[in-house]
Amino acid sequence: MADAKPAGDTAGRGQRLSMAPPAAPLSIPMQRNGSGTSWLPDATSVRALTFLRGGWNFMLHGAAFIQYDDQQNPGGDHRGGSQFGSVNWGMIAANHSLAGGQLGLRGMFSAEAFTVGSRGYPLLLQSGEEYNGQSLHDRQHPHDLFMELAALYDHALNNDAAVSLYVAPVGEPAIGPVAFPHRPSAASDPLAPIGHHWQDATHISFGVITAGLYTRMIRIEGSIFNGREPDQIRTNFDYKGRSLDSYSGRITLNPDAYWSVSGSYAFLKSPEQLSPTISEHRIVASAMYVRPFAKSGSWATTLIYGANKHSGTPGLSNSALAETNIDAGDRNTFFGRAEIVQKSPDELGLVADPAIMPPAVGVGAEQYVPSASPTDPSLDVGEITLGYVRELVSLRGPGIGVGFAGTINFVPASIRSAYGSRSPAGGVIFVRLRPRLMNMRMQKTPGPRQTRDMCNMNCERH
Repeated sequence: MADAKPAGDTAGRGQRLSMAPPAAPLSIPMQRNGSGTSWLPDATSVRALTFLRGGWNFMLHGAAFIQYDDQQNPGGDHRGGSQFGSVNWGMIAANHSLAGGQLGLRGMFSAEAFTVGSRGYPLLLQSGEEYNGQSLHDRQHPHDLFMELAALYDHALNNDAAVSLYVAPVGEPAIGPVAFPHRPSAASDPLAPIGHHWQDATHISFGVITAGLYTRMIRIEGSIFNGREPDQIRTNFDYKGRSLDSYSGRITLNPDAYWSVSGSYAFLKSPEQLSPTISEHRIVASAMYVRPFAKSGSWATTLIYGANKHSGTPGLSNSALAETNIDAGDRNTFFGRAEIVQKSPDELGLVADPAIMPPAVGVGAEQYVPSASPTDPSLDVGEITLGYVRELVSLRGPGIGVGFAGTINFVPASIRSAYGSRSPAGGVIFVRLRPRLMNMRMQKTPGPRQTRDMCNMNCERH
């Protein structure tokens, strides 16, 4: 699309010329773009700062939570605990017309290596990755300083189909739904899901190539990527001894402006640092729903099923998640999440601790009985979280909100002694910082159920 001419002569008055942003192939609305190459519902609200320079359309967005996290800690420092810190991420994206298509460049960064530390923040029943030669458990690992460095090129084949190529020294392969930090349904919750490593954990991979074919409704894509999770040094690039040894495929359907449904399969070659001989197969199915709510709010809900199959272990390790976020007008936000995940004793740091897992001494004894394999998903754990945010600055300016969330966790009787209760609790209070809500109009995207102009939806609030 050619740049629009300025309306009126501004020469000599020190003003920038007004330029039109590059058009996306098939006129796919920008608010559909999620993390990596994933899709969101078109009705998703966008909070960002945008500007045009030299034919490039720039976008800056992100979020930061300054928080005090307190997880019930009945057993001393072994698991749980409390911490003051910040979870955060920021992104710059730039798009420009190129050779009849659109080139996109992205950089996404996080300061969590410094604001929560390499060991991460307390989060009961969480698992995944490592610190100082031991698997992390009951803590959420920090994100790397470099979360994404990527180039994306889209080109229309005709009026109804387009192709894309995503090349990322650091990026996200085609696995699962939009990663949790970027989901509208999780926008107000500073804490990660405990099923993160069953659903969307691979959103920071050091080496990704993804090719896709899509229409206005359906996207089919495949990735090759480095399947190893980042190491505990969160400020470098994890390339040594690695290759594009893993692969995935995903199909996404956006039937109208409100829904995005996806299914994916992935093979991850030795994802965990401490278990290099164990690979994983992962399947994920998800449904996201976003629509306007009340006069000036929005409602976003996500359902996810994710499962891992470890090499050498029979059966699947399953997880299920339901989360929702309701912006009830300009000031009040309510959110919640419910999860159930099948985790192994090894993932929860139980196998190597005989004080927590003594041999069973009788029928009904509330002690863990080791299975044939420490990776067997023999423990069903879960959590329910409810929270609230009060916005202190109106939607017309940068968002500053104060909020809290409380969590009740659920563990089986066999590991009650490890957590001091079958329902250990946690909570967080926080200040949330985020950009203003963009003033924009949603484009038409014809389809069986979507043929009308969506300009009155919640992506425009001014």
